[in-house]
Amino acid sequence: VQLVESGGGLVQAGGSLRLSCAASGVNLDDYAIGWWRHAPGKEREGISGISRSDGTTYYADSVKGRFTISSDNVNNTVYLQMDRLKPEDTAVYYCAADRNLGIRGFILSAGMDYWGKGALVTVSS
Repeated sequence: VQLVESGGGLVQAGGSLRLSCAASGVNLDDYAIGWWRHAPGKEREGISGISRSDGTTYYADSVKGRFTISSDNVNNTVYLQMDRLKPEDTAVYYCAADRNLGIRGFILSAGMDYWGKGALVTVSS
């Protein structure tokens, strides 16, 4: 099983980036898949997830209204569109998937069966 992130980089505050996560080696139909981030000096947290079975989405308060998660089920890819980025969004962003907890794993920042290696997002002020 592989989750491979792409799309990270350096952007100025107020700008946008789109992260992609390509999944292979697993049928994600019964999973929730989404994004965590690990910022310097902070704990890793689940920030957004989407349930592949019914499309339910979750956003942490810190990103709600600025980030949008979407899933291309045909190509087994999930995206995170990040708009109006802030310096405090600087972090390593990880793609993850969970079957048992599903979307609750992202809400609770717990679980996850599979992880990507991460993509660095740096937002300059």
